[in-house]
Amino acid sequence: MEVKKTKRLIDEDEIEKKELSLPQKKYYRQRAHSNPIADHDFDYPSCPDAYDWSALYPDVINENSKIYNKSVEMLDIGCGYGGLLVTLSPMFPTSLILGMEIRVKVSQYVIERIKALRVNQPNCYENIACIRTNAIKYLPNFFKKGQIKKMFFLYPDPHFKKSKHKWRIINDTTLSEYAYVLAEGAMVYTVTDVKDLHEWMTQHFSEHCLFEPVDEECLKEDPIVDKLYESSEEGKKVTRNNGDKFLAVFRRKKNPDS
Repeated sequence: MEVKKTKRLIDEDEIEKKELSLPQKKYYRQRAHSNPIADHDFDYPSCPDAYDWSALYPDVINENSKIYNKSVEMLDIGCGYGGLLVTLSPMFPTSLILGMEIRVKVSQYVIERIKALRVNQPNCYENIACIRTNAIKYLPNFFKKGQIKKMFFLYPDPHFKKSKHKWRIINDTTLSEYAYVLAEGAMVYTVTDVKDLHEWMTQHFSEHCLFEPVDEECLKEDPIVDKLYESSEEGKKVTRNNGDKFLAVFRRKKNPDS
C-alpha cells in the first residue's frame, strides 16, 4: 500500500510539473494567412455588458486586486503568440490588456502560455488575456464606444495579392469600427516589415477624418515604442533576417461635435 501511495504522489507531482510548463510553439504552428471575411465559428456576446470578463481576468472581481472592476483598455489585434501582451503586462500592471487572434492553434497557445505564467509567477500576468475572434467583425460586441486607449497592429498579414487587399486589417471600413471603440486621444501603433503595407496603412489612417499621424518627436518619450519592434515572434524573425521595420503611430481625434 505504501508503494502504491508513493507512486501516486510521484504521478501527481509529474502532472503538476506539466501544468507549470510553458507550451511549446512547435505544437501550435499554423499557416499565417487567414481569410477574415469568411465565416468562422466564434462565440461572441450580444453586447459588451453581456460578456463575463472575470472568465479571462479572475482578479477583476477581487476587491484587493490592482485590476478590480477594471475594463479592457489596451488591445492587440492579431496578437500572434502573445509576445507584446507579456511585454506590456508588467509595464501597465493596473490596465487590462487583451489580445485578439483569429487562428485557432495560435490563440490556444497564447491562452496556455498566460495560464502557465500565472501559475509560475503568482500575482503576475493577471492583467493580460487572449480570445479567439474576428476583430474585423465583432469589436462592437466586446467593447463600448470610446473604451480603448491603446491599440496595436504588429506585423499584420500583408495579403500581397491586389485581389486580397480587401482582407487587410486596415481599410476604410475597419478604421471606422476602430474609431468607434477608441477613446478620443487614444493611440494606435502599427509596425510592419512590408513597405507597401506600411504605405497602405499610413495612407488610410491619414485620409480618415478621425485619425491623425503622431510625429517622431512626440514618440521619443513613449516607453511602448521600443518594445514594438521585437516583442513579437515576427519582429524577432525580421531582426534575424536583417529586414526593415516600418513604424507608424496615429492618434484618435476628437469627435467633430466635441
